[in-house]
Amino acid sequence: MNIDDIDTPAILIDLDVMEANLARAQNYADKNGFALRPHIKTHRLPAFAKKQEALGAKGINCQKLGEAEVMADAGLTDILVTYNIIGAAKLDRLAALHDRVRMAVVADNAPVIEGYIAQFTDPAHPLDVMVECETGAERNGVQSPEQALELARMIDAAPGLRFRGILTYPPAKPKETGEILMRIKQVIEAAGIKVPVVSSGGSPAFYSAHETEGINEYRAGTYIYSDRMQAAFGMGTLDDCALTVLMTVASRPTDTRAVLDGGSKALAADLCPKPGHGHIVQYPDAVIAKLSEEHAVVDLSACTDKPKVGDRVQVIPNHVCVVVNLFEKVHLMRGNKVEQVVEVAARGKSN
Repeated sequence: MNIDDIDTPAILIDLDVMEANLARAQNYADKNGFALRPHIKTHRLPAFAKKQEALGAKGINCQKLGEAEVMADAGLTDILVTYNIIGAAKLDRLAALHDRVRMAVVADNAPVIEGYIAQFTDPAHPLDVMVECETGAERNGVQSPEQALELARMIDAAPGLRFRGILTYPPAKPKETGEILMRIKQVIEAAGIKVPVVSSGGSPAFYSAHETEGINEYRAGTYIYSDRMQAAFGMGTLDDCALTVLMTVASRPTDTRAVLDGGSKALAADLCPKPGHGHIVQYPDAVIAKLSEEHAVVDLSACTDKPKVGDRVQVIPNHVCVVVNLFEKVHLMRGNKVEQVVEVAARGKSN
């Protein structure tokens, strides 16, 4: 099977580029002395998670329990879930996972920790819990070192829990992030509680992680494939983008307009600092100007060479993580040859 046999729209993964991305990232982490814990929400494939661990990654990061369940079923055994887990149903699922594999979770408020305390009571098999701290991204996270200490004390005092450390999803400001994390660590350790792990994350600032003082773990996901957004942020170039969406020109209503056979259900709707909804590899001057559910409308005004109806193109998406979650399978490619077609095992696992 080769590229011409693939029906569209479809995801293609350039294995040579993907493998180079993985090796470069692991080498950088090793050189700078911190553990790399890849976030699987980008690829959602157990085989790729295992490939990352084989290269030296320390466990994996999942965002939701559903992703963790898929990975545990496939044999991954060291999993961090970086989302507050709330409610009896989810706590029961977490307990079932904790019985099978090494689990760690996060919390940024007392009610979440109270749920963990009620569910996990065995001091011989404690649940690892990290305190999530805001460092400027204005998402989850405690707002001060004092709040972090309060939660660390709750975790440390609970027989069935074990305080694992502090964690953040930062803005792309590595130096400032490190300063905040070190203040929080100092306050907690001054109270007599050790902080074994200091974890930061995010692909856009990954190759600046060495500027973040004191971290010993980094979580990143998008680096495996990269995308147009990462390239716009300066994390490599479009040549480092391993994933493309193969699409067919379904219509040419005018000389300056083409329509591709997949809209927001194939490319998502995320924007990035570059114009349009994706980069067409074969026609770099074209702009995917708008999306409806099944139509990608392309402005060809700046193109000297223009596609015909039936031509096939590859699109580098703006945000690859969302795009992967839209497809049931991916095609693993060496050049134009399909090595394997793989189901996206953790697709749609949003709870």
